[in-house]
Amino acid sequence: MATYDLVVIGTGPGGYVCAIRAAQLGLKVAVVEKRATHGGTCLNVGCIPSKALLHASELFEEAGHGFAGMGIGVEPKLDLSRMLDFKDEGVDGNVKGVEFLLKKNKVDVVFGVGTILAAGKVAVKGNDGKVVTLEAKAIIIATGSDVTPLPGVTIDEKRIVSSTGALDLETVPKHLVVVGAGVIGLELGSVWRRLGSKVTVVEYLDRILPGMDLEVAKQFQRILAKQGMTFRLSSKVAGVETTGDGVKVTVEPAAGGESQVIEADVVLVAIGRRPYTEGLGLAEAGVALDGRGRVVIDQHFATNVPGIYAIGDVVAGPMLAHKAEDEGVAVAEILAGQAGHVNYDVIPGVVYTYPEVAAVGKTEEELKEAGVAYKVGKFPFLANGRAKVNRTTDGFVKVLADAKTDRVLGVHIIGPSAGEMIHEAVIAMEFGASAEDIARSTHAHPTLSEAVKEAAMAVDGRAIHM
Repeated sequence: MATYDLVVIGTGPGGYVCAIRAAQLGLKVAVVEKRATHGGTCLNVGCIPSKALLHASELFEEAGHGFAGMGIGVEPKLDLSRMLDFKDEGVDGNVKGVEFLLKKNKVDVVFGVGTILAAGKVAVKGNDGKVVTLEAKAIIIATGSDVTPLPGVTIDEKRIVSSTGALDLETVPKHLVVVGAGVIGLELGSVWRRLGSKVTVVEYLDRILPGMDLEVAKQFQRILAKQGMTFRLSSKVAGVETTGDGVKVTVEPAAGGESQVIEADVVLVAIGRRPYTEGLGLAEAGVALDGRGRVVIDQHFATNVPGIYAIGDVVAGPMLAHKAEDEGVAVAEILAGQAGHVNYDVIPGVVYTYPEVAAVGKTEEELKEAGVAYKVGKFPFLANGRAKVNRTTDGFVKVLADAKTDRVLGVHIIGPSAGEMIHEAVIAMEFGASAEDIARSTHAHPTLSEAVKEAAMAVDGRAIHM
């Protein structure tokens, strides 16, 4: 029986980062992975491949519609098979990179399905049916999440697909119906719209991007509609029927009423994700779960069973790779006797469409609900010199600051490179900056980031370029 200081179950972003950090701190570490490759959902069938297709499809659309205005004459031709190969090559490079890092840091890898027998013991069943038992002072559950199914609908990854199947469609659908107007649905919907699909988004709520700032979400919906997406809000899918050459989707008002049938080639089910705990033996080990199937942990990531910890999508909080990574680092440091910590108030979220949407901190709706007095500073990209010359003027930056102290409480960006620009706000908020601090910091000209400075200046009513 192999003995370790730490066994991590799952090598997604949270698991492999946790293992590497623990090894850096001198712990003897093993990881358990049921896939043939490391990286979890994110690297294999999530964040990484979707970004490859978002990038490629964005360039395809720009070549077809944006180049002419800049004096570049081209007629792009889509080779979908090659584009999917490009995506797969990127995934392969990333997962091999994780494999190298684990080896470099002397982390032992055990492939197979891990089951917690008790505190300190993990059984791993390999593909060959053989079972290996690992003994450890600490066990970390980092098993991530899985697609949330739509009741009564069977995903076949051909006509009715999850995000996984939507990354590997062999032909461009003439009509794609996306069920769910969250991040995953809008990102993948935008990929196939750029490549030629008619895209209809069906959402149960009366808005897209639940949880995001409402003003940003409304502006974003207008932009996506202008690009060609159709939205059916306050609507629910009552049934999906596969026909000979397509799919029939029955949609009815969320509040009740007459139904309508939408005919499509492919349906993408993107109504969210749920914690993956199947086969882990948590009930037998006595590990407590909450009402949503998430592993219950304390502020040090410990479960109710001594020696068993959990991080990432399998616990409460936003299901984001970078949140899992930071939790992995924090718990590794705690196990090594250090003071690991995650500041959940400054975890950014990004929607990688075009334009991008990025946010950190509180929304206006959250501040109003909490009764916090705040000031707003906004600046449109239409008034930003770099955005104007690049013809990327959709969107704005919004800075929310405490009305009394001027401390930055939230920053919301919709526009070009929003996912990169948001980190200025993350750093500022991590150090308790005021809007004035951002406003007084020199920003290079001409850059898109000047819009962040101007929005911070606008908190005090003194933006220069509007």
